[in-house]
Amino acid sequence: MPTQGVRSIRALRITLVTVPILLVVAVLALLGIGWYYSGQLLDPAQARPGYGDVSLGPTSVDGVSSVALKKASDTTDAGQWALLWKGGAAQVGEVLTDRDGKVERKLLKGQAPPAGTPVRLSPQMWPGDPKSALGLDFQNVNVPTGLGDMPAWLTPGGKGDTWVIAVHGRGGDRNETLRPIPTLHGLGMSVLSITYRNDEGAPRSPDGFFHLGDSEWQDVESATKYATAHGAKHLVLYGWSMGGAIAEQVLAQSPLAGEVDAVILDAPAVSWDKTLVLQGQDRGLPMTGLLAWDAELVAGWRAGIDFGRMELADTPPAHKPPTLLFHGSADTTVPVQASRDLAAAARSNGWPLTYVEVSGAEHTASWNVDPNGYEGHLRDFLGGRPDLTR
Repeated sequence: MPTQGVRSIRALRITLVTVPILLVVAVLALLGIGWYYSGQLLDPAQARPGYGDVSLGPTSVDGVSSVALKKASDTTDAGQWALLWKGGAAQVGEVLTDRDGKVERKLLKGQAPPAGTPVRLSPQMWPGDPKSALGLDFQNVNVPTGLGDMPAWLTPGGKGDTWVIAVHGRGGDRNETLRPIPTLHGLGMSVLSITYRNDEGAPRSPDGFFHLGDSEWQDVESATKYATAHGAKHLVLYGWSMGGAIAEQVLAQSPLAGEVDAVILDAPAVSWDKTLVLQGQDRGLPMTGLLAWDAELVAGWRAGIDFGRMELADTPPAHKPPTLLFHGSADTTVPVQASRDLAAAARSNGWPLTYVEVSGAEHTASWNVDPNGYEGHLRDFLGGRPDLTR
């Protein structure tokens, strides 16, 4: 056989062996990457916030008490924030200076932590409970669910027959629900600030995973049953971030969806596909579309999640109660474009949805940037419903 023919056969054999190996390696690599990122998404321990910023100690700017922070991506975010550290908390406001790697923010309440203290900025302005944070009487109650009792705060309203079921976001807690409670209480509404599966103090899900709304909605459904059994005649769902996704799935999957009179969403995860792409871009990852698809594929396999039905603009629920949707234009966690797309889709599918975009607000920080405006929208939306506020 001519030398050229031998070489061609050898090259073909190498190709026939190499290509399958490369395909197997590629598949295994995708599975490994998908496993890692699905774990980041599903594991509750991965969602617990740490203390990623650093205090540089108390300062004063032109006679104004302030706290200095090492400059980071979040330390210049607009609005007023809680500054949290182990064993302490303060409230900070506007950025007074930003230079030489140091940011100084106005100190609104409390004392600045010493230099070198690990801290974090949180939109959840008040640690504590409705009494210690807001001066409002409340009750610690337990909501029976299919997994066991879930602790909740009940802040009774004056009239009492409209209950707001308040659902915090992924890795958060009931403190997230405190900011609108004074406004809701002023409208005579009772607020049930719930926990759900995998929260601290609440039962675990059977597999120990977050399901991103695809199973947690059952705990919110249980909360609506609790509210109805204790005198609620009207129900409002109020969800932040993943809490918004959970509220949406009550509308999509619960047989009791028709009992929901209104919905309020704050930076909701209405598209996990767009959310994962944004988070990949924020981390500087390549091929974010492929990685998002990979993470969803593996997460769906590991936890049985149907991501398709959680693309709300494409698959709106059959029951579409009046909805108020807040989203900040500077959100780097859940993309504002997903909420814009949902608002546009709502106009064409008969969903009475009011969209409020807050300029410069980070994730779930629309209240923090403009508390008066935010509360005004709440009063306009809910106060215009005499059936809810009578």
